[in-house]
Amino acid sequence: MGIPKPPCAASYASHSDIYADVLQSAIKSRDPTVGRSVHARIIKHGLHLGVFLMNNLLNFYAKTGSFSDAHRVFAEMPLKTIFSWNTILSAYAKGGNLEAAQRVFDEIPEPDSVSWTSMIVGYNMLGRFDNAILMFLKMISSGVSPTHVVPVANSLLNMYAKSGDSVMAKVVFDRMRLKDKSTWNTMISMHMHFGQPDLGLSLFQQMTDPDIVSWNSIITGYTHQGRDVKALEIFSLMLNISFLKPDKYTLGSILSACANLENLKLGKQIHAYMVRANIDISGAVRNALILMYAKSGGNEIAHRIVNITGVANLDIIAFTSLLDGFVKIGNINPAREIFDSLKFRDVVAWTAMIVGYAQNGLLIDALDLFRKMVREGPKPNNYTLAAVLSVFSSLASLDHGKQLHATAIRLEEVSSISVGNALITMYSRSGSIKDARKVFEQICSNRNKLTWTCMIIALAQHGLGKEAIELFDTMLKLDIEPDQITYVGVLSACSHVGLVHQGKSYFSLMKNVHHIEPTSSHYSCMVDLLGRAGLLGEAYDFIKNMPVAPDVIAWGSLLSACRIHKNVDLAKLAAENLLFLDPNNSGAYSALANTLSACGRWKDAAMIRKSMKDREVKKEQGISWVQIQNKVHIFGVEDGLHPQRDAIYRMISKIWTEIKKMGFIPDTDSVLHDLDQEVKEQILRHHSEKLAIAFALLNTPGYTTLRIMKNLRVCNDCHSAIKYISKLVSREIIVRDSTRFHHFKDGSCSCQDYW
Repeated sequence: MGIPKPPCAASYASHSDIYADVLQSAIKSRDPTVGRSVHARIIKHGLHLGVFLMNNLLNFYAKTGSFSDAHRVFAEMPLKTIFSWNTILSAYAKGGNLEAAQRVFDEIPEPDSVSWTSMIVGYNMLGRFDNAILMFLKMISSGVSPTHVVPVANSLLNMYAKSGDSVMAKVVFDRMRLKDKSTWNTMISMHMHFGQPDLGLSLFQQMTDPDIVSWNSIITGYTHQGRDVKALEIFSLMLNISFLKPDKYTLGSILSACANLENLKLGKQIHAYMVRANIDISGAVRNALILMYAKSGGNEIAHRIVNITGVANLDIIAFTSLLDGFVKIGNINPAREIFDSLKFRDVVAWTAMIVGYAQNGLLIDALDLFRKMVREGPKPNNYTLAAVLSVFSSLASLDHGKQLHATAIRLEEVSSISVGNALITMYSRSGSIKDARKVFEQICSNRNKLTWTCMIIALAQHGLGKEAIELFDTMLKLDIEPDQITYVGVLSACSHVGLVHQGKSYFSLMKNVHHIEPTSSHYSCMVDLLGRAGLLGEAYDFIKNMPVAPDVIAWGSLLSACRIHKNVDLAKLAAENLLFLDPNNSGAYSALANTLSACGRWKDAAMIRKSMKDREVKKEQGISWVQIQNKVHIFGVEDGLHPQRDAIYRMISKIWTEIKKMGFIPDTDSVLHDLDQEVKEQILRHHSEKLAIAFALLNTPGYTTLRIMKNLRVCNDCHSAIKYISKLVSREIIVRDSTRFHHFKDGSCSCQDYW
C-alpha cells in the first residue's frame, strides 16, 4: 500500500486525517509494515501530539497484535482519553494477559462500562469465572450500569452459562432488553448441558424462529443424556415443521442416537438421506456413521465405508466400535488391518486392540502387541497394564505376570488402583497368593472397594476361607460398603471351608443390612455351601424356595454335591433340571454317570453314557498343563504324544512305587468304569495332573514350586497322591482345578480335604 505524502500547504488537521485513514485501512489488511511506516512519518512531521491520530496508531498496534508497540505508544502519549485507556486495556485482556490488564484498569481515572466489560470478557475468555463475577459485582457497586449492547450482554450470559450458574444466567437473561438467537441458544444449551432438558425445551418452544443451532442444542442435549428416543422425536419434528436442513452436527447427533439404540433400519434411512442430499460424509459425520453401523450389527458396511474413505481421521470411538463388532463375529483380522493403517495410534487405540485380542481368546497375539507397544508405541498407561494383566490372569502365567509387574514399576503406574487390583487378581490366578497379599499390603493407602473384593475372592479361591472372612469383617469396620461381587466372594469363601452357619449369617446380612438383592450367583453359592456340607435336602429345599428361577449353576452345584455324597435319586432330579435348561451340557451327563458308577450301578451309568453318545453330546476331556520357560506343556490322560513321553512315564512309575511304600493306597473308586483293579490303577497312574507333575519334576530345579493347572475337578486319587508326592520330593505343588487352588506341602493340602 502506498502512503501518500501530505502536501506542504496542507493543514495539520488534514495531515492527521490522511494518516488516520491509512491506519484504519491497514487494520483491515493486517499489514504491520504500513503501520510502522505511518508511525515514522507521524514522528517526522511532528504529529505525535495529536490525541485523535495517536489513538488510531494505538488502535492499529493493538488490533494487529503488536502489544509491545502499543504499550510504547500508550506510555508516550502526553494526553490519554478513555478511548486510549480502553484500547490498551482491551488489547491486554483479549491477549490473555489479565495481570497487565488489571494494572491498566486500576490506573484508569474513571473507568466506564466499556472498561469494566473488557475486564469481565477477558476473565470470561480464560475461564476465570469467579474473577469475572467479582468484576461485575464491583461494576454494579461503583454505580456504572452494564451496557445494553447485545454482544456484551451475551458474553456475560455465556460466562454464567458455561460456569453452570443457572440462577445468575437467568437474572442476566431476564434483564436483557434485546435478545437475539444467540441469547436464546446460550440459555437452551446451558439447560441441556447441565441436565435440565425440560427448561431447555420450554425456552426452545418460546422462540419464534429457532435456527439450526437451536434445534441442534435440543437434539444433542437429549442424546448426551441418553434420551435417544426423545432426540429422534425432536429430529422428526424439525423435518416436519421447519424449512431448515440438518447440518453435520444434527446428523452426527442423530447417528449417535441410532447407534445407542442399535437401530440399524433408521440409521440406514439417515444414511440414504445424506446420499440423496449430497451431504459431505467426512470428519465427525463419517465417524458417527461408522459408529452407528458398527454398534447396530452392520459391521461389514462400516468396514466398507472405511475402505472407501480411508482411515485418515478415523477417531478412537469409531475404531473401538468397529473392533467390538469384529470381536463379536470372531474375526479380528480386519480390525488389526485398520489399526496398522491408523496414522495416529494413541494409547487408547493400542489398549483397545490388545483387549480385542484378549476378548477373542487370542491371548498370545495380545501379548505380542503389548510388547510391540512397549517398543514402538506410546507409553502404556494404567488401563493398558490392567488389561494385559487380565490376559496373564487368564493364562495363569506367573513369570509373565512378574515381568509386567516390573514394567508397571518402571512406568511408575504400580500405585494405580486399577493396576494394583489387576496384580492381585493375576497373582492369585497364577497360584501365588503370597504375592497377591504383598500387593494388597503395599497399596494399603490407596485401596478401593474393588481392591478389598479382589483380595477376598483371591483368599476364597485358595481355600483360605477364614482369612477371607476376617478381611471382610475388617472391611465392614472401616465402613467400606460391600457390593454384590464382594458378597459372592464371601459366600464362596464360606463354601470352600464348610462354614455353613457363617454363610447363612452373611446371606442374611447382605439382604437385611446392606439391602443388596441376591442374584442367581448368590443363590448358587448358598446351594453350593449347603451341598458341599452334605445338607442335600436343605440345599434342594433352598432351590425350591428361591424367588428366582434356578439356573444352570444352581442345579450344577447340587448335582456336583450329589456326586460327592453319592445321592443317586437327587442327582437324577438335578441332572434332569440341568439338562432341561441346557440339553447339551456334557457335565450333567458325566456327573450323573459318575454318581451311578460311584454307587456301583455300572449298567445305569453305561446307559447314561450311551444316551450321551446317541445325542452326540461331546464330553469335555480332562487336561492339565504346566508352563516352563515361557512355554506351556499340555497333558491328557494316558498322553503319549509329548516328546519326553518315555522319561515322563518312567518318572511317574518311580513316584508311584515310592509313594505306595510311604502308605499311599490308590483310590480305584475314582475310576468310574467296571474294570479290573490292575487296569484301574494304571489309568489312575496316568491321569493328566500326575503326568504334568512328573514332567515338571524332570525339567525344573529342585527348590522351585510346581504350578499345575487343570480344567476339571481334581479326583480323589490324584488329590491323595499329590499329598504324598509333595512330601516325597520336598516341594510345594500348587494345583488349580475348575473350582479352587490346592496348595500341597509336606504331605497335606490347604483345603484340608474339603473340596
